[in-house]
Amino acid sequence: HTLKQVTLPIRIFKMLGVEILIVTNATGALSRDFKVGMIGVITDHISLPGLAGNNPLFGPNVSAFGTRFPPMSDAYDYDLRVAAFKAADSLKFPRGTLKEAIYTFVGGPSFETRAEARYLKSIGGDLVGMSTVPEVIVARHCEIKVLGLSLVSNMVAIGNGKSADPEVQDLNGVEEPLVNHEE
Repeated sequence: HTLKQVTLPIRIFKMLGVEILIVTNATGALSRDFKVGMIGVITDHISLPGLAGNNPLFGPNVSAFGTRFPPMSDAYDYDLRVAAFKAADSLKFPRGTLKEAIYTFVGGPSFETRAEARYLKSIGGDLVGMSTVPEVIVARHCEIKVLGLSLVSNMVAIGNGKSADPEVQDLNGVEEPLVNHEE
């Protein structure tokens, strides 16, 4: 589906008077500060498709929804993030269950290679997934406040993998398992 099709419900939400959107996803952890089962509270995102020109706002602007160039520097509402942490505390979630994160959006539908994962981590990504960001961009265009929550479903393979070169020695002796994303 096109990004315009995927984000159409957000425009409908705006027309219905929705003021707050909570987006959720299952995500892979690039950062080893995260473990499976933790919840990333999204503070910011990196949109690789967006940086390459694949943005849901591409085309003529509909000014009834928002300005031509909406800022994304505050895409994830601070007060909603504070409320998420307070809710987790009041529900007695173990400390550390929620952690702030930068979500990295990739187009998919294939999962990232080890080299791509290392790159995404090197540019500041904590988590990686194939959803959420187009909807957030359109919501912010519509001046809808956003809370983003990512359930860590797997640890992303970021090691170099096995070398076939007999001259190369495995110095750390630890082999990462293949990731099938069906865990």
